[in-house]
Amino acid sequence: MTAQYQQMIFVNLAVNDLDASKKFFTELGYTINAQFSDENTASVVISDTIVAMVHTKPRYAEFTKKEIADPKQTSQVMLALSAESREKVDELADKALAAGGSPAGEPQDHGFMYGRSFDDPDGHTWEVVWMDPAAVEG
Repeated sequence: MTAQYQQMIFVNLAVNDLDASKKFFTELGYTINAQFSDENTASVVISDTIVAMVHTKPRYAEFTKKEIADPKQTSQVMLALSAESREKVDELADKALAAGGSPAGEPQDHGFMYGRSFDDPDGHTWEVVWMDPAAVEG
């Protein structure tokens, strides 16, 4: 019997200071996969199916012909991660703020859904969201 394929997502981000980014993400509890990391890139393992590839700007520029946006000035994408509970939303957001992130907005509490957002040290916006499973079931 063949194991079911699980599609993965690799989020690629340009960063100003690779060491600072590695420190930030490890303080959130994520690990760096050394096999896919070097002096210009760090492979941040968020889950079995989510990996953030943080690159120095020169390395990132090797993958695009476009100008690299300054995420502290512009918004192109918001990265949202699910959490298993409201408490886990707060835990991860609080870790991010303690590790050098900054608030990206007010907490959103809709009863069945709760979320908080933060900007990482480079200005990329991350959201952490919990949704009541009963609300999803209908």
